[in-house]
Amino acid sequence: MYNTPQKLAAEFLGTFAFVFFSAGAVCAERFVQGAGGGAIGVALVAGLSIAIFSTALGPVSGAQFNPAVTIGLWITKRVNTMEAFGYWIAQILGGVAAAFLLKAILPREEAWQPVLGGTPDLARDFTRLPAIGLEALITFFLVFVYFATRPDDDLESRARSGFAVGLVYTLGILVAGPFTGAALNPARAFGPALASTHWANQGVYWVGPLIGGLAGPIYDAIYGKKQP
Repeated sequence: MYNTPQKLAAEFLGTFAFVFFSAGAVCAERFVQGAGGGAIGVALVAGLSIAIFSTALGPVSGAQFNPAVTIGLWITKRVNTMEAFGYWIAQILGGVAAAFLLKAILPREEAWQPVLGGTPDLARDFTRLPAIGLEALITFFLVFVYFATRPDDDLESRARSGFAVGLVYTLGILVAGPFTGAALNPARAFGPALASTHWANQGVYWVGPLIGGLAGPIYDAIYGKKQP
């Protein structure tokens, strides 16, 4: 059984890795001027980072790595208020630390600054309301799959859950990336926004994913709460 500091450290590390790799992939793609993996490469990097670190850290904290997942667990009483607050803080700090590390080590003019450190933003003429809806819908599927494949004491199921959730991230980024930047996670948006001081449309990346967190109670309403 892991204690609270170990769980919070796992959430920090997992979210740090996700933001570092996903935002870093955006910066790298800019640096090579589109000669890399393109949108598919960026989506795969994000999805694989979630899959790998969910498998590694799922036994510790459940590998939430996303305030939207945490709010779903809180609403369904799988975590209490203090635990949810602690996870949120760890996740946000992980995203902030990753963003500032990228800012410190990547070529500023050629990679980091042109894409504002990978900060997601809306496409031209794509307004906030449909952007919130798109972020909410894809995050809904992400949280739904998390609940449906929630890890238990079986190592094989932990790996399967991380892989499944990572694939949802990949699919979501491929669909929403051109329109919203596809944060699907408030920590993914907040860290780079803080590092780049680019706050345009930041509310989209909080309101949309947190609405998507309602997939947790909806899953329970349809299929019932899993027994430990």
